Amino acid sequence: MSFNLLNYSFSIQNYPIIEAQKELVLIQNNHSNNPGQYQENKKWEIFNHHIRKNKVYKNFIQNYKINDWTDIPVLTKKDIQVPLIDRLTEGYSIKNCHCHNTSGSSGTPFYFAKDKFCHAMSWAIIQNRFGWHDIEIGKDLQARFYGIPLTKSKYYKEKLKDFLAKRIRFSVFDLSDSVLEKYTIVFNNHPFTYINGYTSSLVLFSKYLVKNNLILKVICPTLKVVFATSEICDDFDKHIMEKGFGVKVVNEYGAAELDLIAFEDSVSNWLVNYETLFIEILNHQNKPVQEGEQGKVVITSLYNKAMPFIRYELGDMALLTNISKGPYKVLKNVVGRTNDIAILPSGKKSPGLTFYYISKTLLEGGGFMKEFIIKQKALNHFHLEYLAEREITESEKNKVKEAMNIYLEPGLEISFQRKEHIERTKAGKLKHFFSELESV
Repeated sequence: MSFNLLNYSFSIQNYPIIEAQKELVLIQNNHSNNPGQYQENKKWEIFNHHIRKNKVYKNFIQNYKINDWTDIPVLTKKDIQVPLIDRLTEGYSIKNCHCHNTSGSSGTPFYFAKDKFCHAMSWAIIQNRFGWHDIEIGKDLQARFYGIPLTKSKYYKEKLKDFLAKRIRFSVFDLSDSVLEKYTIVFNNHPFTYINGYTSSLVLFSKYLVKNNLILKVICPTLKVVFATSEICDDFDKHIMEKGFGVKVVNEYGAAELDLIAFEDSVSNWLVNYETLFIEILNHQNKPVQEGEQGKVVITSLYNKAMPFIRYELGDMALLTNISKGPYKVLKNVVGRTNDIAILPSGKKSPGLTFYYISKTLLEGGGFMKEFIIKQKALNHFHLEYLAEREITESEKNKVKEAMNIYLEPGLEISFQRKEHIERTKAGKLKHFFSELESV
């Protein structure tokens, strides 16, 4: 394999990416015939590691008698929503781990840590799955439809990551037609190989293309494939995108604190990750569902030694089929992770995930605000409901208003309401953003 700047950057930061790639190959070569036994061994190995060395997790299960895997209690974000430093397993610190936070798209902000080998394994999985579609991350040029922090230090950090991963970022904070027209010109001038981005943003772009009788593959002939992430991409979304982009759309399903959970292969089978995750589908009593039934997604991270994700409830509902393709089980659908589009007085359109960046000043540290949702009441009025240990201060309210001026547009109103309970969708999912406008 030729030089890859992204992999080199991992190595100099002491993320053992080469060792992780070799480990993944060993798993696939040695355990593809019996993935169940491999997972059985790994899940107990990681459980025993944390039960010996993690005080928070040991306290969490101390009143449970564990004779069988299903005796282990299901873990939620709230169960371990304490300062990150207190959740780390013995031998690990913020300095020797990869520390990050979930996007908050589910409404539950959450800071987490992975040991460096675990993080390298996550990237090995990502590179492997993109390779299914003849894409080499760090070598092929990516068009990235994501958000980006606008504070200087974090902005330039993301731009450095973009450079190392060979990607050009398209901001999703404004997706009005005039902006999308400019994006189309960028595609005409750059040899992009693939697109990776939020489903809702890509759907808006593809609708713009269809409306204007454009096909992105014609504009950018080097384009091979589109990867939709962060929000559910249903068949209708995929149809619209493939019509506008003129290439195959691949659906990925993952969680930042875990790994890629499932990824579509070349014939659209949604294959479940067995190499680094153990995945269960449970009912509301935390019992395994009958084959072919929908249930809660509960996941054990098999490699994260820095922080326990043991029978961790992700917050999504899904259905696993009884079909397998080689060692991989096939996922049928996932319920959750949809986000509305905010329509602003100027006509600007912005995805619901934008509010994660706006609310981020209140989420730092993970200890103050537990859950939140944003509701659009009118074109110029947004309402933030939050579950927290205290009221938001006037200073914090002003920070949110200032962020709205930056990320959305000036002149918007926002109201705040502390709640004892945050409402969920019918699927039991906390949806981050609701538009209550009659039409978007």
